[in-house]
Amino acid sequence: MKGFLEDANYSIGLLDEGATLADVIDNCIYEHTHTGKRAFYVGDLGKLVKKNIQWQNVMAPIKPFYPVRCNSTPGVLEILGTLGIGFACSSKSEMALVQGLGISPENIIYTNPCKQASQIKYAAKAGINIMTCDSDIELKKIARNHPNAKLLLHIATEDITADEEMNMKFGTTLKNCRHLMECAKEFGVQIVGVKFHVSGSCKELQTYIHAISDARCVFDMAEEFGFKMNMLDIGGGFTGSELQLEEVNHIIRPLLDVYFPKESGVDVIAEPGCYYVSSAFTLAVNIIAKKTVEYDKLLPSGMEQARNDDEPVFTYYINDGVYGSFASKLSEKLNTNPEVHKKYKEDEPLFASSLWGPSCDELDQIVENCLLPELSVGDWLIFDNMGSGTLGEQSTFNDYQRPLIYYMMSFSDWDEMQDAGIPSDTLMKNFFFVPSCIQLSPEDRFSTAA
Repeated sequence: MKGFLEDANYSIGLLDEGATLADVIDNCIYEHTHTGKRAFYVGDLGKLVKKNIQWQNVMAPIKPFYPVRCNSTPGVLEILGTLGIGFACSSKSEMALVQGLGISPENIIYTNPCKQASQIKYAAKAGINIMTCDSDIELKKIARNHPNAKLLLHIATEDITADEEMNMKFGTTLKNCRHLMECAKEFGVQIVGVKFHVSGSCKELQTYIHAISDARCVFDMAEEFGFKMNMLDIGGGFTGSELQLEEVNHIIRPLLDVYFPKESGVDVIAEPGCYYVSSAFTLAVNIIAKKTVEYDKLLPSGMEQARNDDEPVFTYYINDGVYGSFASKLSEKLNTNPEVHKKYKEDEPLFASSLWGPSCDELDQIVENCLLPELSVGDWLIFDNMGSGTLGEQSTFNDYQRPLIYYMMSFSDWDEMQDAGIPSDTLMKNFFFVPSCIQLSPEDRFSTAA
């Protein structure tokens, strides 16, 4: 049945209105304190439903295609599948995973800018025809391995900021688009549309104006070559903020109405990833070691004057790191702050602290400096907004134990899913009731995706 994997090994705790995310975290920590202090996630899948309603209210009729690499856990993919969302895949494994949901090939696009020939052949065999391309080398590779491919030309955008200059950038120039169309004609490959991507860190929303204008130029160019273009992909970069979503919509809506009106027959799609999943997952980690260090550069800027020389500076090691849930920290700033789980007094002193992962690697630094009360080995820290990045991926650190995942959803969100037309029997296959006074017993605990 579309939307739910037949062999998915997980369940979703259906909470009544008296239970909260904090209750779930408290009880999971209680359980882990007695059975082994392993890092874990709590995923509120109801937030996916809310995000989709928000998207439909603000961005419709732009259809979302969720980038599977953001979070490939079964609970996320299946909920999004039931909501009718498309999927943007970057590998054979992601395409196979989505196909297991019963998603039709028309609702899957292959977006990897550097494709392996074997994976292009897999897409061809699976009937996944829509894929992106930004160079003549990629185009020739696709022509050899997928005769029915339908290409979206990936054009570059001028959204590079000081923080992004060193990141990998993909996309071709307007000038090169003409060359790619000539190559496509020569090799008999269809070009059906354009894709661009504006980074979520780009503060100049005017970038969308240039990108959509450039896309219109490519569409006009395609007419000269006889290509019938019918798709525009405006990419990702949606942070999850309703304000940002409305700001983007305010910029792009007039342009789309002028350049790609409904009567043009052009379908506009987008690739919101972090938008859907980031706020839906909370990570709980345990302190496994602690050191008191000499005063050094750990203090936050501006705190040097306020610090007493007798105050200690603490280094804490936790049971998750950059070779696991914090992998994105290697390439970008952490967008969440640690919260202490245990209760402490408001007037309790705070100390300069740093957080490190379990690998003892010099790269495995989670938080360079922060202010925390003095903690002990065995205490727990909570990080919110952890739904995007490495969930579903394997770690390269040999001894790393992947965090457990506990899924939950409130009754009101469950009702929203029913209102969306999802059959009750489909939902109940994966849901079970959790009372407001949660007590996780060995017989009644959450099933997990480990």
